[in-house]
Amino acid sequence: MRSRQPKEELPTGFRPFSGSWSQYGCMERYKVGDGEKITMCARFLERFFKPTPHIVESPPPPSLSHGAGAGVPEYRVKPYFIVASVEMGNTTTKCILTGTNLETGMSYVINKTVIMSRDVRQPLPGETIFGATLDGTELTRESVTDLVRDTLIRCHNEAHLSIKDDLDFVVRSTGVVAAMDSPDQVGDFVIALANGCLAAGVPPRKMTPPMSIDNLPPKLRQFSFADRVVFVGAVAGVVPPVGCTGVEMVANEMEGELAMAGIKEGAKWTPVDFRNPCVSIDFGTTLDGRITSDVAPDEPNPFARTTGNFCGLAGAIPDAIVRGTGLVKNRTGTALDLFGDHSIKGAFGGRKRSVVEEYVDRCHEHIDIRIVPPDRTRFGRVPVCAEVADRSGVALIGCDSGVNGSEMPDLQEIGHEIYEKHGMGMLTEVVDRVCARMALRLIDVTVERGMVPPNSSIGFTGRAAISGRKPEYILEGVADRNLYDTPNDHLVFVDDGLARGAALMGRCMNSLGKPKAPLGGVRGGPCIMSRRIKIGK
Repeated sequence: MRSRQPKEELPTGFRPFSGSWSQYGCMERYKVGDGEKITMCARFLERFFKPTPHIVESPPPPSLSHGAGAGVPEYRVKPYFIVASVEMGNTTTKCILTGTNLETGMSYVINKTVIMSRDVRQPLPGETIFGATLDGTELTRESVTDLVRDTLIRCHNEAHLSIKDDLDFVVRSTGVVAAMDSPDQVGDFVIALANGCLAAGVPPRKMTPPMSIDNLPPKLRQFSFADRVVFVGAVAGVVPPVGCTGVEMVANEMEGELAMAGIKEGAKWTPVDFRNPCVSIDFGTTLDGRITSDVAPDEPNPFARTTGNFCGLAGAIPDAIVRGTGLVKNRTGTALDLFGDHSIKGAFGGRKRSVVEEYVDRCHEHIDIRIVPPDRTRFGRVPVCAEVADRSGVALIGCDSGVNGSEMPDLQEIGHEIYEKHGMGMLTEVVDRVCARMALRLIDVTVERGMVPPNSSIGFTGRAAISGRKPEYILEGVADRNLYDTPNDHLVFVDDGLARGAALMGRCMNSLGKPKAPLGGVRGGPCIMSRRIKIGK
């Protein structure tokens, strides 16, 4: 038996402790073996057990096994709605095949083909250059058509799927808007994307909504509500913004719509109820996204309004910093070339934290984030109709470096200094911190405009927001702002947001809703299908 030590005499004025340590902000734990209590301060443990951000990566479709041997992909056996998302951005051109299980409403990525947009073929004699990427790569309608055709065919071949027989729908989008003079010119680019789809063998009916349920393939009809509701242009329960003159307010409006829809779909894999009102931000090379309104339960119109849009530069900012290292091409190099899909993690001690913050502050001296002034026709090189947005009551929130990227060379010089003096680890940390602060500054502007109510949610997609330690830093910043009681229940990060949004847009156009797992409506509320049916009658 273990001997016990004699009790020590307490100094004068001290009282023996009674009660539980939990009342003093500490937690109790029982030591295994002798039943004695060990006490730890909860605040001390918070340093090691911070909330983990909800990051949704693209899951492959499940397989069905029939005895021994390899399984059969579920989309070949069960009813699936297969959508091809064709995206041509400033950095990459993608064809992503997504499949939605119509019985469960869950979406999966079947295959992804990614090609660098800078590798598009050179313009041929006689072709007219009608656009260019942010890095200056010139584009013609014919070269875009060829690139889209080859990417689409390659993606289907890799997945062993037929464009004619297996594919159900195609959605096209682009973020290459820097060389356009006005937002409506994006239509010419989308036509070039459509020509590429047609050249790959996609039937025109797979790129437009059906006129009636009878125009749908037989396998989809039992899951469609097309005979009870009318598609009015709303995607994921949100109607797009329309100015007083009927023109688009920002050139990459469609990308913002897809990003919002994709984040809503991706959030279904998490505990976060990401429905209206919400703030959706896409941190690709360029910035896009949407802010949606709340909807009262007794409102006759069940759709939320678009109250804000994002535009300008996003991933182009870290790209400029990285080009200063000399490790990537001076004109076309990107942070994606250096870090890949996930940033390199570096260890930092307390002494280096102040150096990181100093570089982050210097970078943000060259980053302009605010409401786009009404007199601007471009912000962050993206064509906008800021005056129309102002008259329509839609907040147009932009991110720029100088005026239309004029101070990007300054960011490049800072990147050069960081790499030469401190190396790759410091550069990675600075890039993550710079991007996280950009995201938080965008949120600050929306908060100042009163667009982040307590029942709202915030979502991010795009390489400049979901890679490295950026989600962790963004979550910390949101928590510090005390916007929500439990910030992690209102924040989500989604990979392949545009592809997920394309799949959801295809479902909306074909009225393939899932009332038991709604994407429309408000946070914590019911599905709006019954209200839509009532309106249709």
